[in-house]
Amino acid sequence: MASLNPHLQLLRELVRAYQAFERYSAADVVRRGLTPAQFDVLATLGNTEGMHAKTLGARTLITKGTLTGVVDRLLAKGLVRRDADPDDGRRQVVRLTAAGQALFEQVFPAHARHVQRAFARLPQAHLAQAQQSLAELREAFEGAAQAWAADASQEEIR
Repeated sequence: MASLNPHLQLLRELVRAYQAFERYSAADVVRRGLTPAQFDVLATLGNTEGMHAKTLGARTLITKGTLTGVVDRLLAKGLVRRDADPDDGRRQVVRLTAAGQALFEQVFPAHARHVQRAFARLPQAHLAQAQQSLAELREAFEGAAQAWAADASQEEIR
């Protein structure tokens, strides 16, 4: 059997690393009484004045339909509130309540320490190299996406 293309090997390892991170992270978050999506929203809103749902969705990468349910459940727990946007009454700003901010201040640092324990298994030089490599990989995909979009729009014009 022929070996996998090096690009596919890299993608496979990237996905496997992300899946391992998600399992490790989620186990800690669930132990703290939150779902990973709820933690993501709390972590994103923490230490902010709040944000519109569209911005929150973009920053958390949670889809609009899922985000609505997550925010509804956090609202029911008294951890967030929805306020009318003073500049546009049709929009709402999602904010942490005092209880939500207190939970964020408790859970976020504890979870960061949990994640740090995994990273501590690697030498600092490896972490810096991985960060640089991942940034370059992201930039390559962003550049390829822009080029593809430009090519695709040129095809539509023809």
